[in-house]
Amino acid sequence: MGGFTEKQEALVNSSYEAFKANIPKHSVVFYTSILEKAPVAKTLFSFLANGVDPNNPNLTGHAEKLFALTRDSAVQLRAKGAVVADAALGSIHAQKGVTDPQFAVVKEAVLKTIKEAVGDKWSDELSNAWEVAYDELAAAIKKAYA
Repeated sequence: MGGFTEKQEALVNSSYEAFKANIPKHSVVFYTSILEKAPVAKTLFSFLANGVDPNNPNLTGHAEKLFALTRDSAVQLRAKGAVVADAALGSIHAQKGVTDPQFAVVKEAVLKTIKEAVGDKWSDELSNAWEVAYDELAAAIKKAYA
């Protein structure tokens, strides 16, 4: 990888702010996208037991945390060239038995959500910045539970 650029970091940061502008709405997009692609994911998230409810603080809180971690990954990539995940985060994913295909479903949902959040500001460059940040976060999580 040629290094995460200042522009990529700025793209992730600005689009993260667009996500944060309406977390309940974007959380619904995110989890609905996951469940459409992988209905079994409902068992991985206890707060989805009764479906995708934007009024559920656990649903919105988890979505906000995931998107913030991805944004933080962009910051780490720019500053240090690598992402380090908390061991507890790795442990949770290991306990849940999260697999590579599940990480891929979440990545697709992240991109779909950011695309909706930014509207006409969406671009291949923005998509690529989020993809790199997410992929590096996922790799760090997997490394933390390896």
